[in-house]
Amino acid sequence: VRRQEKPPYSYIALIVMAIQSSASKRLTLSEIYQFLQQRFPFFRGSYQGWKNSVRHNLSLNECFIKLPKGLGRPGKGHYWTIDPASEFMFEEGSFRRRPRGFRRKC
Repeated sequence: VRRQEKPPYSYIALIVMAIQSSASKRLTLSEIYQFLQQRFPFFRGSYQGWKNSVRHNLSLNECFIKLPKGLGRPGKGHYWTIDPASEFMFEEGSFRRRPRGFRRKC
C-alpha cells in the first residue's frame, strides 16, 4: 500500500497553519495533530513518525511558545502559540522559508 504524499510545506509552516486557524491563536499538541489529519491525507495513514517531527519542531524552534493551560482546563499538556516577534514571517498566509542566519527562530 502506497503512502500518501507529504504536503509541500515545512513542519514549521504546517504548525503555523494549524495555530493560525484557531480563533484563540493557540492549540494543544493533540489539536495540532487533529488539524493536520483533517486537512492533509498524509497524516491519516498508519505512519505515525510525523507526530515526532511536530513535537521536535515545537520544542526546538523559538517561534513557538509553550503556554500553561490554566487551572480548571481539562486534559494534560500545554497550549502552543506563535511568538509575536516571529509572526511577520507568516503574515497573509506567507509560509516563506526562514531567512539565512535566522536559526531556530523559524
